[in-house]
Amino acid sequence: MLFHRALRREFMNTGVVVFAVLLMITVTTQLIRMLGWAAQGVIPPDGVLILLGLAALRYLPILLALTVFISVLTTLTRSYRDSEMVVWFVSGRSLLSWIRPVLSFSLPFIFTIALLSLVLSPWAVEKADVYRHQIESRDDVSVISPGVFKESKQADRVYFVEKLTADLSMVANVFVHSKQNGRAGVMVAARGYAETVANGDRFLVLLNGRRYEGQPGSADYRVTEFERYAVRIETHESSKYIPSISSVPTLDLLRDRTPSHHAELTWRVGIPVSALILSLIAVPMSFVNPRAGRSLNLILAMLLYMVYSNLLSVFQSWVGQGRIPIWLGWTAVHAAMLAVLAFLLWRRQSVVPLIRRRRK
Repeated sequence: MLFHRALRREFMNTGVVVFAVLLMITVTTQLIRMLGWAAQGVIPPDGVLILLGLAALRYLPILLALTVFISVLTTLTRSYRDSEMVVWFVSGRSLLSWIRPVLSFSLPFIFTIALLSLVLSPWAVEKADVYRHQIESRDDVSVISPGVFKESKQADRVYFVEKLTADLSMVANVFVHSKQNGRAGVMVAARGYAETVANGDRFLVLLNGRRYEGQPGSADYRVTEFERYAVRIETHESSKYIPSISSVPTLDLLRDRTPSHHAELTWRVGIPVSALILSLIAVPMSFVNPRAGRSLNLILAMLLYMVYSNLLSVFQSWVGQGRIPIWLGWTAVHAAMLAVLAFLLWRRQSVVPLIRRRRK
């Protein structure tokens, strides 16, 4: 049907733009944060893109839910402003006629959101957590970044390298500060590299440098020049990896009926359900009253979305604390929003006959 095809095409065109903007904002925000981590030496530079991709996959369900809501809302709002909706109303269509094309547009997104929320997002969280745990388990030298001072995990050494050599096999202009038995030691070297010996011990090998050793506040310092100096890299036991609730597969959440697992399940199921309800709420909320301002409905719609999202978070927390049963956490907020949807449809539907009489 021409009416449905035209609406779906407009929804899709708007959705592509909205999703691109939301994704760009999310990726930019995460990229700035991760570049800060890389500059501080928290993560290696080559891990930025890996964690960025996993973070984008984690937030995709929320981005797609917002895309569906904003696409339907802005498309129908423009139709009101251009008087296209008035023409359709006068031709005999009711507000409920828009439900079917909205559903045909949103349902494929809803299924995608459900797949992401229940399967792919937990997988992305798990991979990101495992990767960060592997980074934390590395030795001190492995996480050194050029141009950044890095303290050892035992807080007894500070490392600094200015840059990598052209062939990337060594680091240039190395600085190591250490403190043992109350005596401070500083080593500077023109070159350095990491070496693993036969028994598995790792050493930081410094070439063509000097070592300064002495007591702080005392003139008793010893200066030693060397061509090759090896500093043993202390190993430490890595902590056991404990998966977060957000990374637990959905099937495991269903098997283990603890309040925390119920709370996470409430959130994962709530995202696609809220996306469906919001896409339908956008139909009556797209109504524009010229006397109230051209953007009032958009402001109210965003406020409604924030209230909806916050209520889902609150009920998730209550389920996790055992204050309410899981069935109430699953249904209460969505039932309230369905009541809001029914009220808005009834109110806007009552306006349509008035529009028809005025046009006649």
